[in-house]
Amino acid sequence: MKLAKRLTSLLAASWAALACSPGWAEPAATATGTYTAATGGTGGPLKNQLDLQPAATQIASEIYTLHNWMMIVCLVIFVAVFGVMFYSILKHRKSVGHKAATFHESTAVEIAWTVVPFLIVIGMALPATRTVVGMKDTSNADITIKATGMQWKWGYDYLKGEGEGISFVSNLSTPRAQIGAPGAPATEARGENYLMEVDNEVVVPVNKKIRIVTTATDVIHAWMIPAFGVKQDAIPGFVRDTWFKSEHTGTFRGNCAELCGKEHAFMPIVVKVVTDAEYTAWVNTKKAEMAALADDPNKTWTIDELKTKGEKVYTANCAVCHQANGKGVPGAFAPLDGSAVVNGAKGDQIHVLLNGQKTGKYPAEMPGWKQLSDSDIAAVITYTRNNWSNKPAENIVQPAEIVAARK
Repeated sequence: MKLAKRLTSLLAASWAALACSPGWAEPAATATGTYTAATGGTGGPLKNQLDLQPAATQIASEIYTLHNWMMIVCLVIFVAVFGVMFYSILKHRKSVGHKAATFHESTAVEIAWTVVPFLIVIGMALPATRTVVGMKDTSNADITIKATGMQWKWGYDYLKGEGEGISFVSNLSTPRAQIGAPGAPATEARGENYLMEVDNEVVVPVNKKIRIVTTATDVIHAWMIPAFGVKQDAIPGFVRDTWFKSEHTGTFRGNCAELCGKEHAFMPIVVKVVTDAEYTAWVNTKKAEMAALADDPNKTWTIDELKTKGEKVYTANCAVCHQANGKGVPGAFAPLDGSAVVNGAKGDQIHVLLNGQKTGKYPAEMPGWKQLSDSDIAAVITYTRNNWSNKPAENIVQPAEIVAARK
């Protein structure tokens, strides 16, 4: 029973230390700082980093404290159990004259190894439960953003709060020359944020509760920013949610954390946290850009205009699977060069772009692209029907035709 009392005292002392630690205490009013290398982080993993990323939110700070607490408990148990075991082996070995004990049972030992583990489990579960409950409380959010995972990029829609109505797709922006073609080495030196940079960052204000609603269009993805203490699966047909409240401005980087296919490593997540004034300016700029891109669906485009626009849309959204030369990836992604769909009736290709397709011939499913604008879809279809060796009878699609197909 002495061992039980000592372990209980140690548990109580550790509990008291945890309760007084900054990560477990109620959030204190601290001045907003910039999360940079000068303050302990770059927003992503650090070179030769062995510990968790520096916390930028209260939840991440609590997770870090819990991590250290659990490690201390495990270390104490390890030392106690193996210490007693090795002491018994060495002190009571047969070679120094000891004989095996003949007792059958011990009530004190039975009570000790029942009560002590129970107290340890309770001591570990209580603080962990509080943090988990806090992680799941997405109520009273200042801004709600839907993050849609797709092979292999993220789509974002600002649903509530300042910025409502903003929508964009976020693609990996690391040049392909740094990655290299399949089976070929890279032809350009890797940048500082290799595979962790995007063309469209998620922008949010500092010290505001941001709710992230996750879903997916094809397979399971996961939205993860380690510095925020956030990781939430994005599952097709389901809606999940999580939240964060960054206490620092800066750029924070993460990745899809669920193995989602061939290009899994190429769908990073980048969140830029800015001041309230900077966020308002970004919202105004973004809405102005969206208004400029909202083309009149009744406008009749020339084939050259559609092909020029379509090439940009194809490079940003389609080339990762179908390749820049339209050849696809044998056994995985269908080629568009010489494709029966591309060279067939344009209505069939419009249907595939809007609703997706699963032929069974290729393991990778073609997702629907309804999130693209009418002019984007018309342009990319026109581009593919007039490129490579394709020569269909119907070689041009206007935005009005996409509008009609959506109905």
